[in-house]
Amino acid sequence: MKILPLHNDIRKYLEKRGLKKKFEKQKQLLNNNLFHPSLETELLEPKSMKIWSFRLDKKYRAIFLFRDKNIIEIIDVNNHYQ
Repeated sequence: MKILPLHNDIRKYLEKRGLKKKFEKQKQLLNNNLFHPSLETELLEPKSMKIWSFRLDKKYRAIFLFRDKNIIEIIDVNNHYQ
């Protein structure tokens, strides 16, 4: 699985909230096993949009798309309970 580099605004968001280390850990899990239990990977509604998310921690989730069969682009990281 290839994960495309993060956009600068997402990288800044992670740094500002002290999530860089957590993100890297979860990204490694995603790279090795898309459905690792601690990621809580899910297909978001509406499912026809094919937008996915995985958990960084109890508060934050990363949103991603498949750009190709084995290529993922993370398009957002946000506060899940906002």
